[in-house]
Amino acid sequence: MRILVLGATGYLGTHVAEHLRALPDARVLVGGRSPAADVTVDLATDRAQDLAAVVAEAAPDAVVNCAGATGGDAVTLAEVNARGPAVLCAALREAAPRARLVHLGSAAEYGPGEPAVRVTESAATRPAGHYGATKLAGTVAVTASGLDSVVLRVGNPVGPGAPSTGLPGRVAALLAGLPADSGDDPEATLRLGDLSAHRDFVDVRDVARAARLAVTAEAPLPPVLNIGGGDPRPVRDLVRALADAAGYRGRILERGRAGSTRSAQVSWQCSDITAAREALGWAPAHPLDASVAALWAATRARPRTAEEVPAR
Repeated sequence: MRILVLGATGYLGTHVAEHLRALPDARVLVGGRSPAADVTVDLATDRAQDLAAVVAEAAPDAVVNCAGATGGDAVTLAEVNARGPAVLCAALREAAPRARLVHLGSAAEYGPGEPAVRVTESAATRPAGHYGATKLAGTVAVTASGLDSVVLRVGNPVGPGAPSTGLPGRVAALLAGLPADSGDDPEATLRLGDLSAHRDFVDVRDVARAARLAVTAEAPLPPVLNIGGGDPRPVRDLVRALADAAGYRGRILERGRAGSTRSAQVSWQCSDITAAREALGWAPAHPLDASVAALWAATRARPRTAEEVPAR
């Protein structure tokens, strides 16, 4: 089985590629802009006919699209999150119409949720910002393509390798950057934004396992499947768990509003994951504490750059 993974060097893509490589009799091809990629692909700029030629040469049985932009201006987000999937679908229709396409979407496509309500795949999509809107456009491109495809709408991923562009990775980096003796100082202060929002955290390794199951499922799959933890948790629970894992005993000060454009105007978000259980036999296996512990272990083990070493 030949599996082409796009965005395999990113946070989600790294874990997805690792899980797929564990499949027996599978060859994973990495697609991207890196010189080390097996297949040279740039979904933000490639023309459909050029990409079709590349796909035809790769001859994949399945394609997993983990490529996506989480930050940047509206144009950047649209190029990667909206145009990219549309171009990919056009290329697959021409060059590999029987390949299964597994596309990673986002729970941000739903927009603000109602407290205590878990949203199903049939819920209205009302994204609150450019990120969610462009991810939704990518989902529409996939579901309307006529291909053998499924969109995995991923909640808030957390776990080893989380980038500093997201809250879990940023807090872990802040804790790792503290001077050695400040974590035990009860007068130390970690200043963050508002942490009262509820999020549907899901371990990145569980996301990767869902992608693997979607690739290998024999029956046609529903067009969209929610992949989340299924348990809304206050963001401060995650931050407190990270602080505990790091042995930080100082204060955590919340000031102002949460600043991420991806979470703009969304105070509650949680997905119903029943359909994924039924279609894939999937359920999250890692509780939040285990995800946080793995994130902290990976952060502490990662070599730090000169900019990350605190001044003495």
